[in-house]
Amino acid sequence: MEMNVQYILLALGPIFGLFIGFEFFYLRAQQKKWATPKLSSAQYSWTDTISNGFLALMHEISDGICSVLFIMAVYGMLFEHRLFEIESSALSFIVLFLLQDFFYYWFHRASHNIRWMWASHVVHHTSQTLNLSTAFRQSLTYPISGMWLFWAPIVWIGYEPELVVGAVLLSLAYQFFIHTQLVGKLGILEKFMNTPSHHRVHHSKNPEYIDKNYAGVLIIWDKMFASFVEEREDTPCEYGITRQVKSHNPIYLTFHEWRDMFRDALKENKSLWHRLKHLWGNPSWQPEQDNEREASLITHN
Repeated sequence: MEMNVQYILLALGPIFGLFIGFEFFYLRAQQKKWATPKLSSAQYSWTDTISNGFLALMHEISDGICSVLFIMAVYGMLFEHRLFEIESSALSFIVLFLLQDFFYYWFHRASHNIRWMWASHVVHHTSQTLNLSTAFRQSLTYPISGMWLFWAPIVWIGYEPELVVGAVLLSLAYQFFIHTQLVGKLGILEKFMNTPSHHRVHHSKNPEYIDKNYAGVLIIWDKMFASFVEEREDTPCEYGITRQVKSHNPIYLTFHEWRDMFRDALKENKSLWHRLKHLWGNPSWQPEQDNEREASLITHN
């Protein structure tokens, strides 16, 4: 099946640009309203927006090269040993959509809870603003951190690799539109769709919001697996990460967490177990947590 699925997001680029332009000019026209401390994080700045653009370009180049040289080859081998022959039909497309969204949820959740994966995903969360251009803030290291592994089971089941990649890219295209503060709650859609309100929670660093709402398109997975939190009017979202990065340099943003992770893992006088936990444990984990736990166990015994 010949499909240039890797160009889906590029083809939608003009549409994304139009929406960014609309949001930018609307915010500028309503500057007094949106310049309040509560809502100023929606505003565009040249440094942040240009940084987002460079990160998007770097991500697209990396993704394209890795897809051509490696990922599609692996998917092709899996497809040759597929479990089922799946015919194209409305039902098979619905199942593909649900499977892709389900595996996206677990990829996204893992990206917040495994430091090796967080080293890539943290780039997306480093901005202290949230507007449509924030959706472009991506890392070129996703192929290294293993994003592609999460959709491999769908190919092995029997879905053609191009269809799977296309479904992933369409999901990412949808997610562009939920990176905004201009859209309030959307009524009944809040029950089952990932909306701007739900995604604002995901991007915030408020203690009650952090590491919640991992959904791609459907919010039902968060509700099923106890990671859902609703946005509250009395708790405005504060954007960014707990150890905030101040730089707008795309290279620094891309590699700062990889540097910190390997620096922690390679420090002297650490056990192999601790070195592995720096790589594969929770991003916030430090050896002191194990020491405190052991001391607590000794005290209670």
